Amino acid sequence: MEQQTYTIREMSERFGLPASTLRYYEEIGLLTDVIHTESKKRIYTQQHIDCMTAILCFKRTGLPIAGIQEFFRLENDIPGNIDQMVAILKEHEQNTREKIERMESDLEHIQQKVRYYSAVRDAIKNGDEMPSWDSCSCEEKAQ
Repeated sequence: MEQQTYTIREMSERFGLPASTLRYYEEIGLLTDVIHTESKKRIYTQQHIDCMTAILCFKRTGLPIAGIQEFFRLENDIPGNIDQMVAILKEHEQNTREKIERMESDLEHIQQKVRYYSAVRDAIKNGDEMPSWDSCSCEEKAQ
């Protein structure tokens, strides 16, 4: 059975990235074993889709390109590097958890602002007294 292949356009559309980013990832060694046809077209496989999924996950969660490169370098010898790989992933997991906690706190603040300014809008519209910030605290449910 022949392996499914993808063009640079298909990869670009699939991941919402410009083709130049895919070429850059190849240039810096994140996407390896990309086939180049005689007409210089790139051919990607499921391996590249899996790799791009990991790259984008790492990037979205804040791992710098250098960290992604290091992790992929370590993957070339998993038995010899497994402890270091697990350590990198655990540290990144902890960093991601901390970011999520900060984001949740920020979200609560934004939600309070939504409640407050919605109450201000209603007060303006109805000619009522302006609400206080504390009257729209995070414990209250949005209406």
